[in-house]
Amino acid sequence: MRFEAPTTVEAAVSLLAAETGMARVLAGGTDLLVQMKSGMAEPDLVVDIKRIDAMHEITPEDGGFRIGAAVPGIALGEHEGVKAAWPGVVEGTELIGSTQIQGRATMVGNLCNCSPAADSVPAMAAAGAIARVAGPDGSRDVPVEEIAAGPGKSNLAKGEMVDSVFLPARPANAGDAYLRFIPRTEMDIAVVGCGVNLVLDGDGTCSEARVALGAVAARVFLVPEAAEALVGTKVDDAALDALAAACSAAATPIDDKRGTVEFRKKVAGVLARRAATIARDRAKGSA
Repeated sequence: MRFEAPTTVEAAVSLLAAETGMARVLAGGTDLLVQMKSGMAEPDLVVDIKRIDAMHEITPEDGGFRIGAAVPGIALGEHEGVKAAWPGVVEGTELIGSTQIQGRATMVGNLCNCSPAADSVPAMAAAGAIARVAGPDGSRDVPVEEIAAGPGKSNLAKGEMVDSVFLPARPANAGDAYLRFIPRTEMDIAVVGCGVNLVLDGDGTCSEARVALGAVAARVFLVPEAAEALVGTKVDDAALDALAAACSAAATPIDDKRGTVEFRKKVAGVLARRAATIARDRAKGSA
């Protein structure tokens, strides 16, 4: 195995593009190093991006924030601007592992690991976050929900890497939230995860909404029918019931030791209802 630590994005891309064997990017390493130690991944090349200065930056941009690929969860959780604008995204990222893991694990690494149960991804998808993909032919912007092709597999082409994620500006009266269900109290993998993001008009009517589910399909996905259930309503009980029903109907989970199909479909609706309630209250400024 070869280890490289370039100092520019261009150099990192060149290394990834030139490698004829398996090449992996090292950001925090909390997934990759475990996979390597267990024999699940045996890369011919590891490209460490932590020596690229921009990878560590949280930068204001167009009223929102650009998050570098090597920004650890603990840094994101300490950033007052991001926490105020996107508390749900921060909540999802802060659920990745223990306090010690938070010092290394990154939101972008969680995205690129392409786990259907990734905690940061449903919240990012609900937020309308955009991944900046750098590659041999330049850069392109991709909605975060389109990065994963399936469990452990991405839609990135050879030589491409995600160098940052952009969280857009927040309008007034907006709120988001992320919730997950796990068998234990902490440090576990989501059985179901749900991110909700919404905007309210001055009279409390929902004018925009995005709802995303995790761990109930081959990848994180948006549920347009759930968003439609909220738009035009006061996010009252009837709307929340319709949202929950839409999420349960959209979920296509598997049976395994962590939960049955029936259970996961039900929990998808329950979590969506709860997350939407939190997002609504945050949009009203009451939470």
